[in-house]
Amino acid sequence: MKKITIYFLLFTLSLNFSFGQDLKDKNILIVYGGYEPHKPELFADYVEEWFLKKGANVSKTNDLEVYRDLDKLKNQNLIVQSVTMMQLDSLEASHLTKAVASGVGIAGAHGGLVDSYRSNTSYQFMIGGQFVSHPGGKVNFKVEMLEDELTKGLNDFDIFTEQYYMHFDPNIDIIAKTKFNGDIFHWIDNVEMPIAWKKIYDKGKVFFISIGHDPNEFMRKKDAWELLTRGFLWAMK
Repeated sequence: MKKITIYFLLFTLSLNFSFGQDLKDKNILIVYGGYEPHKPELFADYVEEWFLKKGANVSKTNDLEVYRDLDKLKNQNLIVQSVTMMQLDSLEASHLTKAVASGVGIAGAHGGLVDSYRSNTSYQFMIGGQFVSHPGGKVNFKVEMLEDELTKGLNDFDIFTEQYYMHFDPNIDIIAKTKFNGDIFHWIDNVEMPIAWKKIYDKGKVFFISIGHDPNEFMRKKDAWELLTRGFLWAMK
């Protein structure tokens, strides 16, 4: 019993250290743009402020041409993207996926990650899913945390926002989920859908959470913000 208690305490301490680590040696690239109702610049500002408080080296841009510089991308520890309904050219897509495959992490929320480049299947293959619908627009629904290192100590919560229906890769590791009702479309009653996932892409890591139509949702729901920022740290090279 004493050994079990000691192991648990050591695990808890290591988890807290991981989530509270100093990031002064980490390079973070924040890329934002696209669909204005998602307030991509506001999301980028919130994320930038958090990383700067952690001591990270942060660069932020709304120009997708940053993805043309493979050396710059490979020098990042994490790319945080909030880009909805834009287009990558073949070189940008190739360099972004190569950078993540080499070990650079990528993370984001809502359409900023899973509705970024609708015609680019290589990007979608890397991310692990693609938005296809949000029945009813903004609705009330429950976010259920599943057992995982990133959800430890976090609580389920109710939220009013877009409930994303997605096509997703069976290879993702789902760490939070939601359930649809049949109020809008009777044929999706009781369908369970990921809210957040982790995914491996070669040597890189991908983290996604589907809430965040308005970035202020993360300010109102502390467990959502905590899960997002834990995801950043998990995905980071």
